[in-house]
This record gives sequence, C-alpha cells and structure tokens, in this order.
Amino acid sequence: MNNSVALLVLRAFLYAVFVAGLVYLVTLEGYRDGKDSAYSEQSLTEWLESGYALLSGLVFIAVARLSATLRPVAAMLAALCFMMFIREADFFLDRIFDGAWQVLVTLVLIVTALYLWRQPRSIAESIREFAQLPSAGILLSGFLVLFVFSRLFGRGSFWQSVMGDDYVRVVKNIAEEGTEIMGYGLIAIAAIELLVFAISAARARTQTPG
Repeated sequence: MNNSVALLVLRAFLYAVFVAGLVYLVTLEGYRDGKDSAYSEQSLTEWLESGYALLSGLVFIAVARLSATLRPVAAMLAALCFMMFIREADFFLDRIFDGAWQVLVTLVLIVTALYLWRQPRSIAESIREFAQLPSAGILLSGFLVLFVFSRLFGRGSFWQSVMGDDYVRVVKNIAEEGTEIMGYGLIAIAAIELLVFAISAARARTQTPG
C-alpha cells in the first residue's frame, strides 16, 4: 500500500469517526431527556451548528493567510461561515435588539467587500483554482445538505402528513437539525481539507530552491 492510498484510508477513517461523533452528540439529548426532548434553539445540536460554522470560518481565514492564490475565495468562504454563525445565533442576538443579526451580517458583507476590493488577485482566478481541489466538492455537498436537503426534508407539512394525528414536532426538529449538523460537518471537513492543501503548498514553496 503506497503513501497516497494509506493517507486516503486514514482520512476516511478519521472522517468516519468525526461523523459518528456528530451522530452521538445529536442523539445525546434524546437519550437523556426521552419524550421531554425539545431540540430547541438552545439545544446541544444548535450549539454544535454554531460552533462548526465559527470553526470553519476561522480555518478559511487561516487558508487566506497561507495562500495568496486562494485568498479571495477563502475570504469569501470565511465571511459566509461567519454569516451562518451569526444567523444561527439570532435567538440570542434578538435579545440585544430586534434585527441585530441582520446588522452584523451586513457589517461582515461590507468588511469582506472592502477586503476583496484591495486584493490584487482575481476572484475568478481564485475560484477556478479552488474548484479543481477535492475540498470544493466536499464544500458543495455540505451546502446542498445544509441549504437544500435539510430545508426540504424538515418541512412540517411532510412530517404532519406522515404522522397524522400522532404528529410530534420534536421528531421533525430532530430530522431537520440532524441533517443540518451533517451539512455543517461537511463544510468543516472541506475547510480542513483546504487548510491541509494550503499548508502543503506553503511548505513546497519554502523548500523550492531560489
């Protein structure tokens, strides 16, 4: 078994452990509280979603610092993750004042636009380079799970139709939040993959003579 195959197997194992850990954490509330489970805005699952969004944003910032060519796309992805983090925290931000999360998201957009405007690298060129990396496919999968599958699969009308008079909202919440956290997990994996690539590329540059 050569090094590339061994590395692939190792990554697959680590990601399997990571996903299994997500499932374990999501099911903790159900096992602990049983029929009293709520999976509300203050549940562990919601906190995990916020945490992974924030973590992914920080990792993308690290990528932007390491790679000049990937800097524009990494900055945009970091901004998107921070906006998702802010949106997930709207339950708490609304306690400060109504519409707080919209204000913060707007600030992130403005700061990111100013940052990109000052970058000498073409955004299109940066996106093209990113699109050729495995991280891009994983990221796209995460976005599809988070923004498409979880929204459609978690529709209340579907679960009401399935359960009829026995409809239990927490079941719908578990299905929706469970798929959302999987989407966030995939985005985190994509961010880590991109960071590994950026670190490897940076090392290769420093080791190249001249």
